[in-house]
Amino acid sequence: MAAKIKKGDKVIVLTGRDKGKTGEVISVLPADNRVLVRGVNVVRRHTRQSAQSEGGIISKELPIHVSNVAIADPKDGKATRVGFKTTDEGRKVRIAKRSGDLIDG
Repeated sequence: MAAKIKKGDKVIVLTGRDKGKTGEVISVLPADNRVLVRGVNVVRRHTRQSAQSEGGIISKELPIHVSNVAIADPKDGKATRVGFKTTDEGRKVRIAKRSGDLIDG
């Protein structure tokens, strides 16, 4: 099955503390049905110093559930659902249900 949300997509957060924020998908965790979005669900962690990293208070993004985000429509930037369509060449592409525009080029 094709993924509806992929790395690099612009998404809008629908629910929770960061509702209304937009960001780019950094990574997708399909086993957990979660996505990591830049600038969304940011937490501050106190970390101990190690050989690889310096200690202190570090801000980082935590994954959020894929049901809490929606793709931003390429035409107007509002939240949209994702549909699939096959092109004339037989390639399966994602389209925005709201406007009918292609999501992937």
